[in-house]
Amino acid sequence: MEHKFEKELRWDDLVEEYQTMLYRIAFSNMKNRADAEDVVQEAFLRYMKDEKPILNREHEKAWLIRTTIHICMDILKSSWHRKTVALDESLTAETRSVWLPYQIKDDRTLEAVLQLPVHYRNPIYLFYYEDYSIQEIAGVLNEKEGTIKTRLRRGREEVKKILTEGRP
Repeated sequence: MEHKFEKELRWDDLVEEYQTMLYRIAFSNMKNRADAEDVVQEAFLRYMKDEKPILNREHEKAWLIRTTIHICMDILKSSWHRKTVALDESLTAETRSVWLPYQIKDDRTLEAVLQLPVHYRNPIYLFYYEDYSIQEIAGVLNEKEGTIKTRLRRGREEVKKILTEGRP
């Protein structure tokens, strides 16, 4: 049996390793900092409460990503979320204040990706921003590889429309 101190150290390592990645995924879905932070916190809490053994680090990472995405979807589907209006509805103001280490400051691509419907946004984000393979994305999202390939192709087409024509 693990001691309380050992569990806390393991959780600290887990948070340190995955916090930034999960935040970026949550932000790409929720489109604001506060909700993204809440989602990440909830994902870690669910992991800590879960009594099932995690097989390895890859399984642990996939579980956290899948849980983060599911929490986002639950919040976005909720009637509370649909009936509320954010104080600042400017998507560009929010996305321009978050810079990924490899993103060029005048890059409009991330803004275009954030405008995509969720079924295109998550595969595109995981593929291009988190460097996941199509096979890994299919495993994380519980979809067939062919479905992921189709969503990536269609998502790229939508991003191109947004960037060239200025509309989704």
